[in-house]
Formats: sequence, C-alpha cells, structure tokens
Amino acid sequence: MAKAFILINCELGSEKQIISDLKVIDCVKDVYGVFGAYDIVVNAESETVEKLRQLIIWKIRKIDNIRSTMTLMGINGQC
Repeated sequence: MAKAFILINCELGSEKQIISDLKVIDCVKDVYGVFGAYDIVVNAESETVEKLRQLIIWKIRKIDNIRSTMTLMGINGQC
C-alpha cells in the first residue's frame, strides 16, 4: 500500500471549495484545513506508488485555485 501526505497552498478564500473537491477523489482518506506554511493537508492511499503519483498529477494538481503542492511519500515498512 502506497501512502502520502500532500501539502497544498491555494488561493486565499478558496479553501472550502478545494476541500470539497478533494473529499470526492478516490484514494483520498482525510483532508484537513491547517494554519501555517500550507493551507490544506491531504492523507492519500493507493495500491501502488504509480497510481498515487497519477492521482496527484492528474486530479489533485488540476483542481482550480491550487497554487502548489508538496508530497511526502511514506516509506514501505515504516507506515
């Protein structure tokens, strides 16, 4: 099982809509609005690293008003 935390920066005021958009994406387990350097944290899981990578590139990063993402991939055997 591939696991990742995706840290998201978004346009001011767009957090609620982005969180709603993220919650309906397959593989997204949890979504949190946060204070600090990032606006949203996503917990995602998939069967493979490749499927998770595709999810991030073609679904999450394509959501309107997302400015940037940083992905922290889990290490197999330590998750």
